[in-house]
Amino acid sequence: MAETVKDQLTSDHQELYDTLTARRYFAKFERITRHLVRVAGEVEAEGRLTRTEARTLGRYLAALTGTFKALNYKYLMTGRAEGSPRLTFDRHDSGFPVAQELMMMALDAAQVQKHLGGMASETELKDRMVRQIVRDLTVPTQLQFALSQRLYYESLATGGIFWPRNDPDCQWIADVSHDGTERKHFLLHWAIYDTQANLPVVYLMDVEDSGKKPLPNDDRRWPMAQAHLMAQSALGLKLLTIAQGFDKDFSGLHPKRLRRITLGPMHSHDFTLQSGPIAQVLADANAPDGDDWALVWTVEDLVSDREEEVKDGWFSSAERQVYRLDPIASDSGATRIERMVILPERPYQVLADLDPPGFRDVRKFVVGVGDRIMPAR
Repeated sequence: MAETVKDQLTSDHQELYDTLTARRYFAKFERITRHLVRVAGEVEAEGRLTRTEARTLGRYLAALTGTFKALNYKYLMTGRAEGSPRLTFDRHDSGFPVAQELMMMALDAAQVQKHLGGMASETELKDRMVRQIVRDLTVPTQLQFALSQRLYYESLATGGIFWPRNDPDCQWIADVSHDGTERKHFLLHWAIYDTQANLPVVYLMDVEDSGKKPLPNDDRRWPMAQAHLMAQSALGLKLLTIAQGFDKDFSGLHPKRLRRITLGPMHSHDFTLQSGPIAQVLADANAPDGDDWALVWTVEDLVSDREEEVKDGWFSSAERQVYRLDPIASDSGATRIERMVILPERPYQVLADLDPPGFRDVRKFVVGVGDRIMPAR
């Protein structure tokens, strides 16, 4: 029987059934997300991110850490308590939780006060645990589960979570001059959790604003721009398509640069399915638990080469961006694409020894002793 669309979309999904496996999975991501913040610092030090851009990216990385922390609480008792939920993750070309997990978090967050209001406090739950252990000499599994759910909802209430949709924000950078007219340079940034790839994706757009009212203070243009950008944020769209659409729909906004940072996939010999050189690297490394991974970080970059005045209707004209495309891979829809991989020392040593051609142009960041990040080629 032919596979249904649902079967095709979920065939690479895997549930975590037992407590130890779930804890190993979250411990791995806790470490990886810490490294991502350090790698962002290295990229800033090299001058490839401004301080503002690095701090902006750092906030999204911190939110991603908050998401994994909340999910860790939610699934803390997987396989131990009756009725405890199980995490579903994408084991092929992702390694991250499926998008449905974040969607459920967003729904839970919408009713978080209702959930917390119906739960015993953390102090009360711990007191009841102690009394059960002393009186009944039994493990208070159900109370432990109740506490894990309490901590999960408290994490959602605290905020700082990477949601399925993280709507655009706008930050002023500088006032600039263009052909004798004053413009304001803004950094627009937003993020999504792509539902097809099951990966977090961050967007950075440099925009010059020639409108009469600054974009974030314009209650007409700003909501329209936010809605437009969120509607065009699918990972499958080329940057050129996104930028040209924005340039055409908002005549007073001039998108000078657009970057898309895709965080992942995460490859792990224990948890994910991979093919090609990375599969051999992780298998040959035979690294201990916690060091058997590699995370890919891709930066797509589209830069405007110049502005041209084009006819816009019968009696008017508009300025449009002409973007510089990679002459070798013009169909990529980007000026350049840079791939980086972050991995512990043992897998890196195997990668260096194998030296597969597909990884020679990939920037490497090695996690050394004391979690020190060491750039390598």
